[in-house]
Amino acid sequence: MSQSPKRSKLTVEEYVLGVKEQNRAILARAITLVESNAKKHLQLAQDVLTELMPQTGQSIRIGFSGVPGAGKSTLIEAFGMMLCEKGHKVAVLAVDPSSSLTGGSILGDKTRMEQLSRHPNAYVRPSPAGGTLGGVARKTRETLLLCEAAGYDVIIVETVGVGQSEVAVRSMVDFFLVLMLTGAGDELQGMKKGIMEMADAMFINKADGPNKQAAEQARVELDRMLHLLPPITEGWSTKAYTVSALTGEGVDHIWSVIQDHKEHMQQNNIFHKRRNEQALRWFRDLIEEQVLVEFYQNEKVKTILPQMQEQVLTGQSSATKAALEILEVKNEK
Repeated sequence: MSQSPKRSKLTVEEYVLGVKEQNRAILARAITLVESNAKKHLQLAQDVLTELMPQTGQSIRIGFSGVPGAGKSTLIEAFGMMLCEKGHKVAVLAVDPSSSLTGGSILGDKTRMEQLSRHPNAYVRPSPAGGTLGGVARKTRETLLLCEAAGYDVIIVETVGVGQSEVAVRSMVDFFLVLMLTGAGDELQGMKKGIMEMADAMFINKADGPNKQAAEQARVELDRMLHLLPPITEGWSTKAYTVSALTGEGVDHIWSVIQDHKEHMQQNNIFHKRRNEQALRWFRDLIEEQVLVEFYQNEKVKTILPQMQEQVLTGQSSATKAALEILEVKNEK
């Protein structure tokens, strides 16, 4: 594989050509470019993405979520290795808004998926550090597009953070998998109904040895609950399955379920409809994000904001009245 040019700056054409030629060094630099918060990099990054857009969209995008300790990374590695051995090119991306606070995931993903990250058909990219969920999600979406343009046909997006990061990942993937542990009773109490409602399939991990029977009982209990929830994908029944990342049993079945789901979506004209809806949602999210940034950077707003906040805190003004006053001041000519 060709090496990237030894220059400190690359042109749009060099980035585009490097990504298309599946040059890993240039792909890494292109991802770093889209992750940058520097204004000087924004235009270059968007020019590169625009040129590469015709090469995107050919992968299957899979979201992985789950309760802490469910063995997500171990399973993703086993699943990714299996796909790589079948000839697929697999990219693993993480959405972790907490990494900016803890720094925990920056090396975490690569060390936890050591075997997969060394495979020539795989690319493991930790979550960008420093940023809100919105910022991390935007960068992950753009990284996803770059990986597709570089020929990766399976993109796995892992939620490392909690809460809203699942919603963000659901909005950028075709298939959303939720990983559970055995002993469903306790875990189900802590499992948010909202996350279950987002799942296209649920897999109970560590279904091996003495855990095997408990995992099967958990699967039956989960299936019963899932049957009562509305399907996230029209006409598709979300079911629970067992898997063992340790022994490999059931890992190939994950791929079978994903393939069946994709076929179902394509036959019922849901696949591209979902992707289009996701693209429009992304577009609207970016507008809202930009409008908020510009609002808080406005000099008039900066001047009056502390005063209005004080009025709300002391009860001199309602939150609504204070917000409307700020908007009025901002819009004054």
